[in-house]
Amino acid sequence: MFTVYILKCCDDSLYTGYTNDLVNRLKKHKEGKGSKYVRSRLPFELVYKEKFETKSEAMKREAAIKSLGRAEKIKLIQSI
Repeated sequence: MFTVYILKCCDDSLYTGYTNDLVNRLKKHKEGKGSKYVRSRLPFELVYKEKFETKSEAMKREAAIKSLGRAEKIKLIQSI
């Protein structure tokens, strides 16, 4: 299983990513080892997640979410 997720960073920005181990990935982000973007915007909050069977599906969804504007991402987050 793969998970696409959105983090709300301390500066109110949104970070979108995907992983096959969400717990471990969030741990890495908290340790400042997950991504340069999140590292400079700690702390963060997990605000959205969506599961997929394949890596390909997750990558396509991640790309689709990243192409959304901020208002559309917020609507997506609020829809859960």
